[in-house]
Amino acid sequence: MKPTLFLISCALWAQQTAPIYQVTVVERTVKAINYKYRSDPTMIDFRGTVLLPKAKGEALVQSKQGRTDIDARFENLTEPQRFGVEYLTYVLWALTPDGRPHNIGEVVPGTSDKAKLRVTTDMQAFAMIVTAEPYSAVRQPGNVVVLENAVRPDTVGKIEEVEARVELLPRGLYSWHVTDQHPNANGPKVSMREYEALSELYQAQNAIGIARTANADRYAPNTFAKAQQLLAEAQQIEAGKRDSSRVVETAREAAETAEDARVIAIKHQQDETVAKAQADAAQARSAVAQAEFAAQKARADADAAQAQADAERAARQRAEAEASAARDRAAHAEAQISTVVSSPAPRPQPPDDSARKITLRMQLMEQLNSALPTRDTGRGLVSTIAGSRFTGALLSENTLDQLGRMALILAGHSELRLEVDGYTDTPDTAGLSQKRAEAVRDVLVRRGIPSSVVSARGMGNSRPIASSRTAAGRDENQRVEIIVSADAIGNIPFWDRTYSLHY
Repeated sequence: MKPTLFLISCALWAQQTAPIYQVTVVERTVKAINYKYRSDPTMIDFRGTVLLPKAKGEALVQSKQGRTDIDARFENLTEPQRFGVEYLTYVLWALTPDGRPHNIGEVVPGTSDKAKLRVTTDMQAFAMIVTAEPYSAVRQPGNVVVLENAVRPDTVGKIEEVEARVELLPRGLYSWHVTDQHPNANGPKVSMREYEALSELYQAQNAIGIARTANADRYAPNTFAKAQQLLAEAQQIEAGKRDSSRVVETAREAAETAEDARVIAIKHQQDETVAKAQADAAQARSAVAQAEFAAQKARADADAAQAQADAERAARQRAEAEASAARDRAAHAEAQISTVVSSPAPRPQPPDDSARKITLRMQLMEQLNSALPTRDTGRGLVSTIAGSRFTGALLSENTLDQLGRMALILAGHSELRLEVDGYTDTPDTAGLSQKRAEAVRDVLVRRGIPSSVVSARGMGNSRPIASSRTAAGRDENQRVEIIVSADAIGNIPFWDRTYSLHY
């Protein structure tokens, strides 16, 4: 059977002198559906927006113990670059009724503009939209919304509808001055596996370029360097014409790590801006105090001069002249006071425990990225070991060294808790997931982590994050996750935020 061929259709990128993203904020209204716990599967439709009116789709959604399964199919999804050369992929989002977006999967159309996606989420009530994005690891949706969920008549009585007005972010959030070029649209035809690998490489390049524009190389050097290292590794694998699934896996890690670096950099720059505003406010208050003191002294000098005027004419004239000059100085000082006081200066904020937790959370994630690829999630800081790093339940030598560095970093934080979860891609390998989780736990304990704070669980194939139809997807599903959590680092990702809603 011959492999399906795909044309590399990325258009030639032109030199730009302005950010490629520069549009206004738009708003859309979608319906959040409450998929009842352990009820029968629910069918929903997807309809295209004005940006892609012919697009459509459907999804089978079922709430199970601890998760919600989503099996989605889409049609007429033309290549995302029709909206601009910066758009390389589509992303499926789940939007909670309180307006919080969650990236739940990348949507990759085939030659017939069709796509399939099977994912799980820990949410129960949510709306879904599909957006065009520069890379699949973005944390907030842009404003190029091409599909949104629609309630079907046969779902009536099984769902709870909530009107959620989601204020989507402007594309300026991901700004980048383009200097690189993608292959010409007349490039050679390649197999689906090669096409997926090249697409992931381009997305990783996008993510690193955007992170560099946000000064991630200065404010998050370890995480940014990790992203560059992963991209270089993916490019070497692709150049050597080796396993394309390794290219996809490594390039995706590079994009996710670059996105983490970008968010950390933005947070640090915001902190610098606040600190500078506080310093300027303190300096302004000091100037006001000095001016007030000078005015009081000048008025005292004037009073003394007036008292001496009756005793001696010459002294009075001299004193009056001094008093007049003093009054002029006082008036000038009071005018300066009025100017400073009339301009509201930012006041220092009281110490915020949540801000301290976020700072510690970002610092710890930056350190962990020097050992293993680490993401910040609602469950905690998640370091991932891919299935390719195991032979059965045995870890590679390189991975043992990485776990040793991780243990050294965590040893200085006795308040942290670690949960090691092993996953596989088929039901009959559930036992292997437990053995792999225990193997990782044993290494961490041997390297100095107290056994009382590390647990291990075999999760089997309960939470696939990619399709098992491809080698890359199977490798992603056959993973081990190390979840680092504690009250000291909070329970909200540092990149997370809420959106205003209207019911």
